[in-house]
Amino acid sequence: MTWLLMLMVMIGSSPAAHAELLIRITEGADSAIPVAVVPFAETGQIPSGDKVSSIVRDDLTMSGEFKPLPPEKMLSLPSSGDEVYFRDWRLLGQRYVLVGQLTRTGDKIEARYELFDVNREERILGATASSSVNSTRSLAHHISDKVYEAITGVPGAFSTKLAYVTLQRSGGKALYRLQVSDVDGKRARVRLESDEPILSPAWSPDGKRLAYVSFETGKPAIYIHELSSGNRTKIADFRGLNSAPAWSPDGRSLLLTLSKDGNAEVYKMDIQSRSLKRLTSHWSIDTEPTWDHTGKGFFFTSDRSGGPQIYHKSSESAEPRRITFGSRYNARPRPDNDGKYVYYVHQRDKAFHIARTNLQTEEETILTRTESDESPSVSPNGRMLIYATKQGGDSVLTVIAADGGAAYSLPASEGDVREPAWSPIVE
Repeated sequence: MTWLLMLMVMIGSSPAAHAELLIRITEGADSAIPVAVVPFAETGQIPSGDKVSSIVRDDLTMSGEFKPLPPEKMLSLPSSGDEVYFRDWRLLGQRYVLVGQLTRTGDKIEARYELFDVNREERILGATASSSVNSTRSLAHHISDKVYEAITGVPGAFSTKLAYVTLQRSGGKALYRLQVSDVDGKRARVRLESDEPILSPAWSPDGKRLAYVSFETGKPAIYIHELSSGNRTKIADFRGLNSAPAWSPDGRSLLLTLSKDGNAEVYKMDIQSRSLKRLTSHWSIDTEPTWDHTGKGFFFTSDRSGGPQIYHKSSESAEPRRITFGSRYNARPRPDNDGKYVYYVHQRDKAFHIARTNLQTEEETILTRTESDESPSVSPNGRMLIYATKQGGDSVLTVIAADGGAAYSLPASEGDVREPAWSPIVE
């Protein structure tokens, strides 16, 4: 059996649960920025289940770049800028202070919030946002994004989504579920159930569709799933392998791995016309394609050098260039949006880690210390990376800073979870 088929079987046979994911901070960055997120003042009947300021605090914590001050250590609880006394926050060692007010009017909640630079004693963000009463988590994630961007200059990714696959076993039967949740694992929703494996979910650039591989007919086929309506379209059901879909930046085509002509090769499919263009031609296995940051070239995995390695084509007609050399196994490439790094699964000393290569310097860096890592996916702002790994005998999703400096895990309440995919930022 080829390494590609072995990989598909391993992923498809991993036990996992369908419950909402939990969050567990496992490591913070030494350089985390001190920030005080003051509990927001409330007017009207605000739902008690999801406190906006608590969610913002948790978002900033799990980024690994911030160290929020616990509310019980605060000397005062201001809700507006004229109540902020910078000396008090300097005594507490804080760099930034976020204050705000929530007001309920009918079925709407409005948030007014301000962010202050303590050392410079000036307001760097002041804004208003609103949501329905039932969407306070979305409101909180939105505020987190704005605070993150105001401090770092990089858009936040807390309002994005995660797609992942779980599996529940009962009485010898398997039930696979494709789920979508917030980035903190909350508000998980099942999008597809099947008693056959579901693999390789991939987000469309507009965040409205998922492409994935399903074995529901007894063989691998590729589907496109509209999340709002639930409508599904089978787009690739050729003889042999149909695997590893990857959207083009304009959303009009997909890169696919097909073996319809006898060997696993990379193809491009125009979604509207279903026309195919073959992009690789080699006796080896060419698979796991993904577009680079230009949208003109792509990375892929090939064993043409004797074992799985990452290759890059700068255009559809260019000659492939080998990217990885550090070990006999490097697979599942995932580039960032800036063209600086490509991330992948790297084998060393019988362990599988997540590594990255600097595309300018060709320097390779191993980012993880766990030993059974797979399926990396880069956050749309390039600051975080999610992957599947083993933790205490269970399979969990783990998020790390893109430089490996901080981490949190998203285990299911029981069992394992696999195949994460991070959605794009959609305004």
